[in-house]
Amino acid sequence: MRQQSTLFWLTALALGWCADLLFWRHTPGISFAVYVLLTLTGGLALLFRAGIAPKRSAWLLLGLIAFFAAFTFIRAEAMSQFLSHVLTLLLMALLVITYRSGDWPNFGFFDYLTGFFRLALSGLIAPLRFWLDTRREASAAEKETRPASQFWPIVRGVALALPVLAFFASLLASADAVFSARLTLLLDLFRLENLPEYLFRAVYVSLIAWTLAGVYLHAEQDSQPRPLIGAEKPLVPAFLGFTEASIVLGSIVSLFAVFVVIQFQYFFGGQANINLQGFTYAEYARRGFGELVGAAFFSLLLLLTLAGLTQRKNNTQQQVFGLLAGLMTALVGVMLVSAYQRLALYEIAYGFSALRLYTHIFIFWLAGLMAAALALVLANQLRRVALACLLAALGFSATLLLLNVDGFIVRQNVARNLSGSEVDVAYLASLSSDAIPTLVRDFNAGKVDVFTHERLGAALLCARNSAEKAHQRQDTSWQAFHLSRFWAQQSLNSVNLQGYTLNDSDSPASVTVPGGQNYSCSFDYLWD
Repeated sequence: MRQQSTLFWLTALALGWCADLLFWRHTPGISFAVYVLLTLTGGLALLFRAGIAPKRSAWLLLGLIAFFAAFTFIRAEAMSQFLSHVLTLLLMALLVITYRSGDWPNFGFFDYLTGFFRLALSGLIAPLRFWLDTRREASAAEKETRPASQFWPIVRGVALALPVLAFFASLLASADAVFSARLTLLLDLFRLENLPEYLFRAVYVSLIAWTLAGVYLHAEQDSQPRPLIGAEKPLVPAFLGFTEASIVLGSIVSLFAVFVVIQFQYFFGGQANINLQGFTYAEYARRGFGELVGAAFFSLLLLLTLAGLTQRKNNTQQQVFGLLAGLMTALVGVMLVSAYQRLALYEIAYGFSALRLYTHIFIFWLAGLMAAALALVLANQLRRVALACLLAALGFSATLLLLNVDGFIVRQNVARNLSGSEVDVAYLASLSSDAIPTLVRDFNAGKVDVFTHERLGAALLCARNSAEKAHQRQDTSWQAFHLSRFWAQQSLNSVNLQGYTLNDSDSPASVTVPGGQNYSCSFDYLWD
């Protein structure tokens, strides 16, 4: 980019200023997705002007970045927000480090780690190296043709223009009150007490511009194909004997087999068998679905570790190791089914919650990752496990985003009412704005009993009251626009809550429903 160094620095500074415009004193909303679009567009424009196009696999990353960036202002639920922001940044970093090579599908775990580490160093060092190189080239060119300096003529021109501008500005301000007010606002920007803020903003704009310059330079100079770590020779050679590894795997398989037999006898056998052992169904469910998921996760780590470190000198040893790995994976699959069943019991007794739904979905993706890992171990393609983990993480996150976690919780918990279970409306009312359109739809559908219908109405009136209070302190700029909050507000404005009375003289507020019952808004709706 040395041939376009001026454009390069101007682009980086402009994007730094855009960060200030989008995020300074603004609540994050659509601004994050807009900034992602601007940084990608600026970087691609510079690289294409330098004659550097991305590899074909990089275009897939661009599509994934667009998907997750869009959900940063579509979903408001906490985990969905976190995953969409983090994965957008992660995929952008992956795009930079493999822009010219396109090797990210072939990366192992150490390739990812070293790639991100080199990118972090480039963000700090590459702009300085680029600036020194361009200065050195400019100095060499100046020795051949040294143009006349334009610095002092510019200073003299500014010095002459300032008093002239002040004279005419004062005349125009006296002639027009509106112009005078606008001129006063402009001059207020240059008040001395604003200087610390301007200095701070100038510093962080410069830091953002510097970092972006390093990222673009890394994509240009350091994203070429590199030897993949461990592709030709394992980073850690296999040193564990086959006998030792077989004993470890065999003992784990035996332990898991005993556990699974007990599961079939006391869990899959029905509630009566559990009650005979002194546990209620809910107590048995509470005693460890998280531990079962953890056992499955650590079994995956154990399998991959043994597969990478175990010596298998002949075909027989390879087959025996594969058999033991397959048995362990199958038994882990049964344990995941048990964990799923325990979670289902929990949900039958207490309804859906965000954490239970996360675990529900995670179990499926962990099972898929276990199956993929086993297939890669049998095919002796351990390097591909890193790609399988990345795809599983993306798949898990995309499932949450597409499902709409809080909306799904509302649908499932209200559906439980049709089978006679009580709805915890206070919990539903505490969900994010993602839940409001579904709450309104279920309230208007009239499929629940009168008692639950009134509780839904009370929750919606609490939500409307909380939204109105939040609106008074919310950022209403376009940068803070969020589709989830917009859809929720439209739904709340459209619902008919005639007959419901809000009592907000006390804290917390409460709602009196048409049937005469009074419900507290103790779970304030989370709009901020």
